[in-house]
Amino acid sequence: MDTTTQTKSTTLQLLNLKSLPIRTFWITAISFFMCFFAWFGIVPFMPDVVKDLGLTPDQKWNSIILAVSGTVFARLLIGKLCDKYGPRLCYTWLLMLGAIPVILCGLVQTPTQFLVCRLFIGFIGASFVITQVHTSLMFAPNIVGTANATSAGWGNLGGGANRLGMPLIAAAVVGFGVADADAWRYAMVIAGIVCFIMGIVYYFFTQDTPEGNFKALRASGDMVNTKKDQVGFLTVIKDYRTWILFVVYAACFGIELTVYGTMDDYLQNTFQLERVTAGNIVLSFALMNIFARTLGGFFGDKFGKLKGLRGRVLFLSFILTIQGLMLITFSTTTSIIVGVFFLILFSLSVQMAEGATFSVVPFINKKAIGSVSGIVGAGGNVGAFLAAMLLKSQSAVAEKAAITANQGLGEDVISVAQSAASASAVSNGYFIIGFVVVATAIAALTIKFSDEDEGLANTGLGKTNEDLIPIKVKAN
Repeated sequence: MDTTTQTKSTTLQLLNLKSLPIRTFWITAISFFMCFFAWFGIVPFMPDVVKDLGLTPDQKWNSIILAVSGTVFARLLIGKLCDKYGPRLCYTWLLMLGAIPVILCGLVQTPTQFLVCRLFIGFIGASFVITQVHTSLMFAPNIVGTANATSAGWGNLGGGANRLGMPLIAAAVVGFGVADADAWRYAMVIAGIVCFIMGIVYYFFTQDTPEGNFKALRASGDMVNTKKDQVGFLTVIKDYRTWILFVVYAACFGIELTVYGTMDDYLQNTFQLERVTAGNIVLSFALMNIFARTLGGFFGDKFGKLKGLRGRVLFLSFILTIQGLMLITFSTTTSIIVGVFFLILFSLSVQMAEGATFSVVPFINKKAIGSVSGIVGAGGNVGAFLAAMLLKSQSAVAEKAAITANQGLGEDVISVAQSAASASAVSNGYFIIGFVVVATAIAALTIKFSDEDEGLANTGLGKTNEDLIPIKVKAN
């Protein structure tokens, strides 16, 4: 393994499992995958849940909003906890405690119980922050953008893989004699158990840094908390760049979550696709995380090498602009072929923007990477919440107007009119969101770095871990 003097890896050799950073990369990516798998695990079963629990349309929308709302608070908290206790313990507890509402979701009997579980299941979305912190601690500046983007992208695959995986789990339990109506419950319980097991794996097979765990480093005197470190979180809050990136991540990851959650119905209502066909298209959109987010981190690193930290920001602004333009164009298409083409371009650009965002994050405040990651990560969920509220409000008004205008014409006529109204409202929402993304891309250009920051990023590979973990020099 190629390392710096602090043994941070300067390469991403994925098959070199003897390397601690690479082992950590795989375990943290798999853990993140399972958290996303469980977080959105109920999505393929929503028609069954609506029927089983008698959810109203408002309750169905509220379950989507609650699932992303809980994550906002969890991400804000978990970042600071990572700086204090280390990513290993934080991930262990998050996986084991987060497994509880996932399992309980399979046992609910009322809509209220279901909504409460959806709220607390959203907490495992904070796993993203820990993944980014852990890879930032394990990889050097020349490769950290690529490492962060790849671990996050492969973890995000869980949000798409559940569309195949959860129905397969349900089919398997039906094969053992479980009733079809109860299969979704068993699938959620199994997903929760796997998350709990990953918590045990994380505890025993990872460590916080290449040198050891935070607790051991503090006990040996090799890691101390200085007064400067203690005010790190306040410094992060006061840094305008943190909040610009908060908005940037709201405009990329937040919009991806919302589009991912609404695209099934939109494709069916707009292009009259079958549910299975629409679901497969959305699945393909999610599977692009295999490479798209990595590309964002990769080009962020490359532009950083060419133009310094300013280069990372320039690339972020560029790819965010492309994302907004692709969503605007997609929202206006009436041809399924053209629509899918621009949806692919949107998928590629939005995921690259996410990777590019976290190629900038590690350089905002090296003594508080967890806090910065937590705040920026929470931005994604705030963006998803606001976008979902926009689409819900527009769709609800349009659908009610369509129902009123077609009263007395029969259920079939009303259903068709309602679907058309919903599609038009969501299309208009996508159009508005696209322009907001472009405006955010322009705002990203305000992110600046000092000459000292640029110097450390370009020449200070060996200093990075020292900045993260203050070293106390012992007298001989």
